[in-house]
Amino acid sequence: MQTILGSGGTIGKPLAHELRKYTDQIRLVSRNPQKVNDTDELFPADLSDSSAIDRAIAGSEVVYVVVGFEYDLKVWQKSWPPFLRTVIDACKKQGAKLVFFDNMYLYAKTALPHMTESSPIDPPSKKGEVRRQLHDMIMNAVSSGELAALIARSADFYGPDNQKSALGIMVANNLLKGKKAQAFGDVGKIHNYTYTPDAAKATAILGNTPDAYGQVWHLPTTKEKMNTRQWIELIGKELNVKPGIQSIPNWMIKLIGVFNPMMREFPEMIYQNEMDYFFDSSKFEERFGWSATPPAEGVKAMIKDLKSSANA
Repeated sequence: MQTILGSGGTIGKPLAHELRKYTDQIRLVSRNPQKVNDTDELFPADLSDSSAIDRAIAGSEVVYVVVGFEYDLKVWQKSWPPFLRTVIDACKKQGAKLVFFDNMYLYAKTALPHMTESSPIDPPSKKGEVRRQLHDMIMNAVSSGELAALIARSADFYGPDNQKSALGIMVANNLLKGKKAQAFGDVGKIHNYTYTPDAAKATAILGNTPDAYGQVWHLPTTKEKMNTRQWIELIGKELNVKPGIQSIPNWMIKLIGVFNPMMREFPEMIYQNEMDYFFDSSKFEERFGWSATPPAEGVKAMIKDLKSSANA
C-alpha cells in the first residue's frame, strides 16, 4: 500500500496517477478524497487529528506527504510540527517509508541565485524557519536509523490544474481577462519554475527507488535561465496577446495586506523575486536520465487547462 496524505491538492492528484505505474494499492487521504484510479482506496480524514493520521498510515509501505496547510505563518507554526511528528511516529510504528514534499524556503538568502541540495540552510523568513524545523525532524530520524525517508524539494510551481501558481493567477488569468500581468519584485531577475506533472512523476520515481532514501532531491526544474518578464512574454505569446506588466513593489504588497490576509503573508518572501533564483535539479537529472518539461510546452498545457476551466 502506498498512501498519499493530502491527495486532493496540486501534487496529490497527478502523484496518484503516476503511482499507478508501480502499484494498484493506493490510499488517498484528505477531507474529501476522490478517486484518480479505479482501484484507489479512499480514506476521508481530518489531518489535524493525530488518531486519524495513525489509522491512515496503518498498513502502508510508503507514505507521501503532499499536504498544503493554509498559507499563514500562525497556521504553519501551529499545525506543521505536530502533524509531521505524528506522521513520523506512525511511519516508524508501521515500518513505512516517508517521502516528504518540500519547498526551498529553508535555504539561506546567500543560496540564491543558484540553489542545490547542498546549499546552506539558514532561512531568512519565519516560514522558512518552520520548513527548517520539519527538515531537521525528518533527517534526525533518518540519521538515528529510526526512519527511512527522503525529501523531494520543489521550486515555485506552474502547470495545469494548479490554483496556487503565481504564473497562473497573476499572469495567465489576468491576461485572459484582458488585464495586465502582475509580478512581485524585479521582473528582470531570473526565476525558474517546477512543472507540476514533472514534480509528481519525479516524486513517484523517488518513492519507488530504494537507494533514493536518506537524501534530499531537487525535483526536475526548468534549466532555462528565463527572467520573469520572459515568462510573462511566453505566456502572452501562447495567448496571442502583447502583455502589459504591472510590477507590484513591496510597499504596495504591505498596503494590500492590511485588507487582504493572503497578501499579508508575502512581504517576508519577496526576496525570492528581488534576486536571481535558479533551482538546480542536476542531481535528479543525472541519476534518472530525464529533464524538466521545456517552458513553452509547460505553458501551453497550463493555458489549455485555464481556458478549459474558464469555459466550463
